[in-house]
Amino acid sequence: MATNTLSILKPSVNNLTTRIFIRAAGLDFEEKDVWGKKSTPEFLAKDPADLTPLLEEAGLPKGSLWESCAIMQYLCNKHGLEQFYPTDPGERAMVDSAMFYLIGTLYPLVARATYPKLAFPQYAGEVGTADVSDELKEQARADAEAGLAGPLEVYRAFFLDGKQFIGGDTPSIADMRFAATLEFLRAIDYDFPAWAEEYMTAMETSLGDAYSEPAADVRGYIDYVRSQG
Repeated sequence: MATNTLSILKPSVNNLTTRIFIRAAGLDFEEKDVWGKKSTPEFLAKDPADLTPLLEEAGLPKGSLWESCAIMQYLCNKHGLEQFYPTDPGERAMVDSAMFYLIGTLYPLVARATYPKLAFPQYAGEVGTADVSDELKEQARADAEAGLAGPLEVYRAFFLDGKQFIGGDTPSIADMRFAATLEFLRAIDYDFPAWAEEYMTAMETSLGDAYSEPAADVRGYIDYVRSQG
């Protein structure tokens, strides 16, 4: 039996993050695709938030853990994977900041810009779930797309700042979270600045199959959705 069990949804970039990480780290794991199998009493007993990815491991206080960044941080701490999550306080703070800025600022814009195109359910309180016209919903989506430029520039100017990766010469867990998130912008034919295209290529080149193999599931889903439009 594998040491780690990871329940995932293959089309999701949040899941893609941990799928890339666990392969790059060379950890022993079993991957379970729970597409169409969430929200059951059995699943909710382990994961009352009903979220993926979900890590199940004996070392966890409650046996399970969700949220992609928390999963990567935990596994890095447990297995001493300093190459992905530095122990130096200053360097670790930069990795944490890059991930938290993504979760709090960049990803909400990515979700608003892409979820309508990907046929993903949107969050309660968003314009996309409101009883308004399709024109207003599309305007909100387009506004979110336009708003991406500012946070992306923050990554170029601050977190990367002339380095190849946020982690420096090699990818960190913040890089895995950032690159996976950028994958979704292919769904809207986002006009990436040249540095972002180079960054994504460098990530895949550096991590090889650990990146390409799970990313193929996200890319395949995006291609499928676009073919239906």
